[in-house]
Amino acid sequence: MKLTYYGHSCIMAEHGGVRVIIDPFLSGNPAVDVVPGDIRADAVILTHGHDDHFGDALEIARNNDCPVIAVHELALHCAFKGVGSHGMNLGGAFSFEGFSVKLVPALHSNSVRDGETLLYAGVSAGVLLTMGGLTFYHLGDTALFSDLELVGRLHRIDAAAVPIGGNYTMGPDEGVLAAQWIKPGLAIPVHYNTFSAIMQDGEAFARNCEENGIPCRVLDIGESLEL
Repeated sequence: MKLTYYGHSCIMAEHGGVRVIIDPFLSGNPAVDVVPGDIRADAVILTHGHDDHFGDALEIARNNDCPVIAVHELALHCAFKGVGSHGMNLGGAFSFEGFSVKLVPALHSNSVRDGETLLYAGVSAGVLLTMGGLTFYHLGDTALFSDLELVGRLHRIDAAAVPIGGNYTMGPDEGVLAAQWIKPGLAIPVHYNTFSAIMQDGEAFARNCEENGIPCRVLDIGESLEL
């Protein structure tokens, strides 16, 4: 599985010619030079509906004639906007062509903007994405909570994207504890340094992970790695 980091919480996963993008916040992120029209994807997965995660989901789905995969209410919103969608819910799993998805809990709010109105968008989720026999766990936006340990007990996690920004999610110290509970083959810090409220030291987080037995890799925007 190849993972490419597009800033904030956006990651593209690829294997065997299948490409899946998670939380495609691109055009609203000044640190990113990739535009939605550059993205080729077979599916868009959303952890929740906030602007910095929903991002360019609809445009990418339209451009690629691909579905948006999300919790039921958010998937319905996407369908109402005229794109293909596949709704799921927490604990549910589904196999698509070339990959499978399971949604797990994340402790966070969830809404989607429609003009000047915020709409109910179900619950927030973490995403277990399996491709080519490897599983990538995108925690989404979340506080630290004990069920993260259960996810690690029930699944072999080859890599995990861990939010460390604080303010809206857990911070770096809690992120290290989450990584210890999940026990991924590799931790990747996300959801930091995009806005002034979430400035953090990714390298310090990585060192703390390593000191606690968790391999960690800080990715620059646009950088890829192979699991």
